[in-house]
Amino acid sequence: MMKNAMITICGRPNVGKSTLTNSLVGEKIAIVSNKPQTTRNRITAIVERGETQLVLLDTPGFHRPRTRLGDYMVNVVKESVADVDCVLLLVEPIPSIGPQEEALISRIEEQGLPSILVINKIDTVEKEKLLEVMAVYAARHSFDAILPVSAKTGDGLEELLCEMEKYAEEGPHLFPEDMITDQPERQICAELIREKLLLCLEKEIPHGTAVEISHFSERENGITDIEATIYCEKESHKGIIIGKKGAMLKKVGELARTDMEAFLGAKVNLKTWVKVKESWRDSLAQLRNFGYTE
Repeated sequence: MMKNAMITICGRPNVGKSTLTNSLVGEKIAIVSNKPQTTRNRITAIVERGETQLVLLDTPGFHRPRTRLGDYMVNVVKESVADVDCVLLLVEPIPSIGPQEEALISRIEEQGLPSILVINKIDTVEKEKLLEVMAVYAARHSFDAILPVSAKTGDGLEELLCEMEKYAEEGPHLFPEDMITDQPERQICAELIREKLLLCLEKEIPHGTAVEISHFSERENGITDIEATIYCEKESHKGIIIGKKGAMLKKVGELARTDMEAFLGAKVNLKTWVKVKESWRDSLAQLRNFGYTE
């Protein structure tokens, strides 16, 4: 009997939502960094469990927005915490409820949605601390289940998948069996470049970057040609991204190409350029151009 469930994964920035999504799927489909607000769009991930298909919605980190891009990201989260079979609230093992968690719990209550509390990063704390965290959240909201996991090590993920299966209802699968995400290949490749910018650059610069794939084609010999433009907000940022004698841009390109080849299963010929678009994060027209649309 075929079943499916749609489940939103939400939480504050840097709590490990994309790492969890990748671990549950078994492949890298969402970019990961140690900088907040890495994920900008909602990412759909598909996990097959026998005849049950779990459709996971990985959302941006819930935060206080400072730009129109930030407004868009917060709206994505709010819209994703609605009309789903279950909401998975991912938190860190801290025995207090922050404003972001409080706002998300309130949203869950407003929508009257079933919810699972998932305490991530359990590999970083003692068991006694974990019990404190569980008690604090259990007193605030009646979650269907509270599960400790480590998205990094995989500890507790099988139990989490079994719990999520309980929300599946009879019905046809929403995606083909061999599909793990609804993201086009070129979009994932653009995100891989942005991930390497987050990895290699410091402070605010990577948050002001966007990546656009202008050319994506496969040759008869199997090599994939990709041309990408990195947009930043200031001329000074452009110089930093390119680096001395092009060293930084070369490093970003080499790291991104390695991940692209692993994802595509093919050799990649990657060419990158850097252009300036001032204050694009506050321009509705530019946000639409980069695919950040409601």
